[in-house]
Amino acid sequence: MIRRHLTLAVAPLLLIATVAPATDARLPQQTQAQTDLAERATRLGATDVTIKEAPNGGIILEAKLAGNQFALAIPEGWSGDALLYAHGYSTPGTPVAVATDPVAKAPGSGLLGNAYGQGFAVGHSAYDKAGLGVETGVTNTKRLRDFVAALGGKRIYVMGDSMGGSIVVTLLEMYPDAFAGGFARCGVVADWQELLGRLIDMRLVYNVLTKGTPYALPGEQDVRRNAIAPEPPAGTPDALAQAYVFGQIGKVAPPPLALWAAAQKDPNGREAKIVRAVTGVGGFANDAAALAFPLVTAALGAEDMTATTGGWVYGNIGKTYVVPGLSAEEEEAVNRDVQRVAASPQALAYLQRWHSATGRIATPLVTMHNRIDSLVPYAQEEALAAVVANAGRTGYLVQYGVPATRAPLPIGGVEGYTHCGFDNAQTLEAWNALRQWVETGAKPEASPQ
Repeated sequence: MIRRHLTLAVAPLLLIATVAPATDARLPQQTQAQTDLAERATRLGATDVTIKEAPNGGIILEAKLAGNQFALAIPEGWSGDALLYAHGYSTPGTPVAVATDPVAKAPGSGLLGNAYGQGFAVGHSAYDKAGLGVETGVTNTKRLRDFVAALGGKRIYVMGDSMGGSIVVTLLEMYPDAFAGGFARCGVVADWQELLGRLIDMRLVYNVLTKGTPYALPGEQDVRRNAIAPEPPAGTPDALAQAYVFGQIGKVAPPPLALWAAAQKDPNGREAKIVRAVTGVGGFANDAAALAFPLVTAALGAEDMTATTGGWVYGNIGKTYVVPGLSAEEEEAVNRDVQRVAASPQALAYLQRWHSATGRIATPLVTMHNRIDSLVPYAQEEALAAVVANAGRTGYLVQYGVPATRAPLPIGGVEGYTHCGFDNAQTLEAWNALRQWVETGAKPEASPQ
């Protein structure tokens, strides 16, 4: 949940620049403006400061705040406007560093580069951990926001994708005066407990229907445990760690993708029935990506969910599964054989805080979501609209539903619906609508793109 953080599509390798010692932020041949920025950053608590040139006379500042790396690009003649980016979910074990150049490596379909060209300072922060990270994402993005404000930031916006969209909503609810506006794309904007329940139910039903077949997921079958460990051995360098995580994904994804391939050969056969049943239980489209992405997320993220929240995140005791496409006898067998698990009250309380939306926003928020998404359903947008309306805050929310897109999966040689399938033109249009709303007070109209 994206850096387009699909839980199946691995984030690109991130090049980590050499940083200067914390005791001396100045580098050879710096301009006076670069030297001044390095010294100011150090006074404000940044460590491991590195300064380099940005396009058109700007400056890129890479450093650490409270031990976590960040990168910030400040244009020449900066007026104080800024856009910060909150990245999405990455498979546990993925390196946490963010790109050291937020202009050339602009996330958000290139929007940070566009905003920089509009005169905005742009940046993003690493989190403390990979995996489920709304809490750490909020903490580190808010810390970077306060740092930017101390440098002279005035109107500071925040944008995020997937899990980052949840971070945006959480920031606006928790800190109503901190940001001028928020932009959440393809986000878990309403309720993490609801989304995780969908993914775990899919793994539960998949386990029943594929037991004893070549399509069963490898390794551990208890849904409270990882199927296989996604994390690389301790001490693995970041570049190799990324490859290791991708290799583990490459062990879990093939069985459901093989099931999908078999289903395409016989649309009325057993394999096709299983695909429709599993995706239907999760409320997803009958699609290769919508089958594989949720299963890989649940299979490689289970133990991180428990470690992050303090207990197991989902319970199905007493639940009767309605499984699309199965006969009454087959559905009865699923309900008889499915693993039954209990949720931890501590975990549910954690997910309520980090985060189930309250709808109590007081800052302009624009959201964008594909009408069909292979990992975070559009239902999250509908639920957000409802809670915002219940809170009487509809005047602060504009939502854009955009057509679904399809692309080849990184594994399996098949095509499926994307997660966060936006192009730069769509993103820039929504961003400019948010800017105009904040700058003029005129709320834009929501419309399909």
